[in-house]
Amino acid sequence: MTFSNETRKQTIEQLKQTELDLLVVGGGITGAGVAIQAAASGIKTGLIEMQDFAEGTSSRSTKLVHGGIRYLKTFDVGVVADTVKERAVVQGIAPHIPRPFPMLLPIFQEPGSTFDMFSIKIAMDLYDRLANVEGSQYANYTVTKDEILQREPQLEKDGLQGGGVYLDFVNNDARLVIENIKEAAELGGLMASRVKAIGVLHNDAGQVIGLRVKDLLDDSEFDIHAKLVINTTGPWSDKFKALDKNENQAPTLRPTKGVHLVVDGSRLPVPQPTYMDTGLNDGRMFFVVPREGKTYFGTTDTDYTGDFKHPRVEQADVDYLLKVINKRFPESHMTIDDIEASWAGLRPLIANNGSSDYNGGGANTGKVSDDSFEALVKVVNDYEDNQATRSDVEHAISKLETAHAEASLSPSQISRGSSLRQADDGMITLSGGKITDYRKMAAGALALIRRVLAEKFATETRTVDSKKLQVSGGHFDPTNVDDTIAFYTRIGIDAGMPEKDAADLANRYGSNISRVVTYADGEAAPGLSLKETMSLRYSINEEMTLTPVDYLLRRTNAILFHAETLADLKQPVVDEMARILDWDEATKAQQMADLEQAISESRLDDLKKAPAAASQA
Repeated sequence: MTFSNETRKQTIEQLKQTELDLLVVGGGITGAGVAIQAAASGIKTGLIEMQDFAEGTSSRSTKLVHGGIRYLKTFDVGVVADTVKERAVVQGIAPHIPRPFPMLLPIFQEPGSTFDMFSIKIAMDLYDRLANVEGSQYANYTVTKDEILQREPQLEKDGLQGGGVYLDFVNNDARLVIENIKEAAELGGLMASRVKAIGVLHNDAGQVIGLRVKDLLDDSEFDIHAKLVINTTGPWSDKFKALDKNENQAPTLRPTKGVHLVVDGSRLPVPQPTYMDTGLNDGRMFFVVPREGKTYFGTTDTDYTGDFKHPRVEQADVDYLLKVINKRFPESHMTIDDIEASWAGLRPLIANNGSSDYNGGGANTGKVSDDSFEALVKVVNDYEDNQATRSDVEHAISKLETAHAEASLSPSQISRGSSLRQADDGMITLSGGKITDYRKMAAGALALIRRVLAEKFATETRTVDSKKLQVSGGHFDPTNVDDTIAFYTRIGIDAGMPEKDAADLANRYGSNISRVVTYADGEAAPGLSLKETMSLRYSINEEMTLTPVDYLLRRTNAILFHAETLADLKQPVVDEMARILDWDEATKAQQMADLEQAISESRLDDLKKAPAAASQA
């Protein structure tokens, strides 16, 4: 299916002329999840995004479909159970994107430690039961100090007790969004990027009937009419709500900023994702993740009030992360000059929830009380002595009581919960949440949307099992991923690519690989490999790629994880895009300037030039 700049023009015309059943505002993972489910349900659906799809929060995560084992430190069993179950669903509907990659969790004996060797084993065993991986190849196990240091020789030795290994999944966040968007378009949805909401339309009764919008490519303004409008704008939720004068304007979000830094894998060699306390006794944990020959680490978690469209990595972010990484990997001597790439993203945290991960947090929040923990330890000991049953242990866990939560929560503790509400004027807002929950959040919104369409507009829709609604590229058996990707790799090899290049494209595009390889036209574009030629042309024609930054940052992650290739890649990419999209010289020069700026920001060029650079951190 063509999904390009040309089809965008047709989509804009349809949006002007059609009364939609549902208009989705925001093309991140939440909006994409709503759009695919709505379109599959037979709902006449449109979606607008003021930037590129996933350009905001949804391309700036830790790039994991994380199981949330950290919530077991407070025995928040419900959160973890929901998260690991939903993670399995996401893997089933997008089998070419999330991939299992067991996580190493080193344990240090030091003030403020989240786990010790005893509690981590209890947590991992419970985690495996919740994730239904007991007895499988992904079952957890503990490792000794020496075994950890064999894997990660640079890791801090002082206080290291050992650790655990448990199942987690790596993810390509931006790819997950675009594959949902493409499938929604395939199902008949009208998806348009670079269209900004500038006003809310009401009828004489004060009910929302659509939006006034601006096409940011030509600055034209027009109305889109819809029976229902849903706000899925993530961190912009309150800002969008301010357009609706009939809405309650009380703020609902407390956005925080998270930063990640990327270095070459040789500077920080880790064989698997690693998750541990910072060692600064600040109540935080952080990730170190290998990817495509690089290693990235993060994240920060600080309140944010700046430019939502353009969050920046600042000196304080770099100083903090370098302090953490040099604490835990003291032999690395990492400096700002080692940083090849970076990203900063905003988390749409709901401000008035407790510190659990979901709405209504308040149960199982804070540290476990001493009495409760001692009671659990006694039951576990009895179990090991055959004096108690497994159900006794599970019962003791479910009855854990927590110590009093802090009166004032830090940004790291604020709920990652989601909120679904409909205002008196009909505007629906779906906010908060995290990438693992996107399908479940969308399903909750769809239940409300279908009910309102039926009751208020007599519009009947289909029931769709969203747990089986596979995204574009994911139309294959999720229980047989390795063999299927190997088959797709063979298609790439047969099209003339080296095996490694073919495997890269098979993993990126999944079941769409047969369409990707049709874009070679017999030869590579000037300055590009056959792989890059196919990928770029497919992306322009079938993934609404409109700029070089769209392609090199969000469709391929080249800016983040292949910085060393950019010097040779950027000019041929711009040239080929200019040819296909018919840019004049002025447009071509502006696109190159925008790309250079994005690369420079990612490399932290400004901070590296600063007199007090973090290289001394």
